[in-house]
Amino acid sequence: MPAISRYMTREPYTVPSTSTAAVAHTMMQTHLVRHMPIVDGDKLVGLVGDAELDAVGKTGVDLGQVGVARVMTKPVTVWGHAQLDEVADLMAEKKCDCVVVLGGHGVQGIFTATDALRALSDLLQRAAG
Repeated sequence: MPAISRYMTREPYTVPSTSTAAVAHTMMQTHLVRHMPIVDGDKLVGLVGDAELDAVGKTGVDLGQVGVARVMTKPVTVWGHAQLDEVADLMAEKKCDCVVVLGGHGVQGIFTATDALRALSDLLQRAAG
């Protein structure tokens, strides 16, 4: 079984916990991503997704006035050597759309439901091969 590092998105965009929700929202829209790790230096401290930002926006609150640390959630994490099937099982068990992949120097990558579909496609093509 391949390691998750084979299919993850490497070096994901991140924002520091001192950023505003508006900064995170703008970065996510610019780079077409739905999840973004929140960091303090090399340390992962949270995760923000479009769902959290949309929920705040629907309240009428200006995202520029809200710190991203107030809307971030606790991320599900795995190490880069974790096997693909174990990560898929974990995501299903936790009902999460993504996991943050850690390495020796903090955030190494992110593995999303989209990455999981790409992995499934790759494995099916290899099996048919």
